[in-house]
Amino acid sequence: MPVFFLIVLVLDWLIALAWLLQVLIWRHMLQRVPDLTQTNYGHPSQALPRLSVIVPARNEAAGIAATLHSLLAVEGVALEILAVDDRSTDQTRAIMDALEDGIAAQGGVPGKTMQILHVAELPPGWLGKTHAMALGARQTTGEWLLFTDGDVLFHRDALRRALQYATHSGADHMVLLPTILLRSFGERMMVAFLQVLSVWPLRLWRVPDPRAQRDAIGVGAFNMIRREVYDAIGGWEALRMEVIEDLALGRRVKTSGFAQRAALGLDLVGVRWARGAFGVVDNLTKNLFALCHFRPELLLGLACGLTLFTLFPLAACLAGPAMWWPAGTLLIAFFLAYQRAGKYHHFSAVQMVMFPVASVLLLYTLLRSMFLALWRGGISWRGTFYSLKALKSGVTDSRT
Repeated sequence: MPVFFLIVLVLDWLIALAWLLQVLIWRHMLQRVPDLTQTNYGHPSQALPRLSVIVPARNEAAGIAATLHSLLAVEGVALEILAVDDRSTDQTRAIMDALEDGIAAQGGVPGKTMQILHVAELPPGWLGKTHAMALGARQTTGEWLLFTDGDVLFHRDALRRALQYATHSGADHMVLLPTILLRSFGERMMVAFLQVLSVWPLRLWRVPDPRAQRDAIGVGAFNMIRREVYDAIGGWEALRMEVIEDLALGRRVKTSGFAQRAALGLDLVGVRWARGAFGVVDNLTKNLFALCHFRPELLLGLACGLTLFTLFPLAACLAGPAMWWPAGTLLIAFFLAYQRAGKYHHFSAVQMVMFPVASVLLLYTLLRSMFLALWRGGISWRGTFYSLKALKSGVTDSRT
């Protein structure tokens, strides 16, 4: 047997067995993550602390009304809603103002208040979203703060269950993983693949362990934090130029020694994260180079790892039947991962057949994220450009 062939065969088996072991561990350990739809952590009539929800919105005309209506309909929680229009150029501002006026005309909603804030200009030293959230947080009176997005939908019971679990578990910061709402074939293909890849970095069962410093979590759709902890870590003022601000908040909470929790809850929180496969590409284009700290060598290493761990075993099959066995083992691991992740995000394990296409598209997105940022000298998001120099230094250099 040629030496090169043997090296490829051994590497192929190592990749396949690594995937299978990781997926089996992931499936088993997920059972330890609290599921808020299966267990109540308090009595429905239990008195809960006041919750302030901050909703930043820039050009969210398609979803902001549904988000705010879903918050106004939640039950069992005293709620203060602060919706922040961040320089929107569509109908977001008009929709928010009309909703506020309508509620006032009806005499309000029992147990809930809503205030609309408007940002006319982005001040120096801030990204738009972090500034909007900081502005909203300054107006709050609740013991807990929930930072969410302008396209998120909340089940009537979501916030009560989340607050009960947070207080029961002694959390300082809590994430409730949203169910991603998938409306098109392209969304299912890409999101399903991303969920399967997450079996490597996302160890939810390790989040409560203060020693597991790398297992910190933050999710833009549901970052809930005690007000006193938010202040103690410096709030968004300390993270004003963070592109992936939700994860940065989670890391800061964890490294500061505060208690962090993560929970599941099918359909308690829903978000349509992107529209179509290329909507996923556009969303990730902003984030991926930032995830690699704007370092080309890290992004290229990530691209090589993606190729090796997803496409190489399939390409190796061309070398002969001996390569089919590790490829088959890899497909079993993928099926188990797709099948488990699909229960939470409502996609079928049949999506597995599209993983090579999704992998190629994600590889393209990685390289696109880096090349566009380097070529433009920065990133553009929601109509505002931020230079790489500013993002690296924390000093703004943005333009609309």
